[in-house]
Amino acid sequence: MPKRTYQPKIRRRARVHGFRKRMSTSSGQKVLKSRRRKGRSILAPQRVHVKPHVDWNGTKSGSASSNHKRK
Repeated sequence: MPKRTYQPKIRRRARVHGFRKRMSTSSGQKVLKSRRRKGRSILAPQRVHVKPHVDWNGTKSGSASSNHKRK
């Protein structure tokens, strides 16, 4: 069975589809303009549930709670 191709990364999502990326090009500004005109409350992808320790690369080894051992 082939590997799943979607390996989500928070930082890449923000850099490729984020608000600042949209504002940097004229076509991106048109996208934001049309979303505003349509009444969208969310114009671009945003970080919604960010925990205090954010693993920007999306790997599972970066969590702070997994490093502590119980006695």
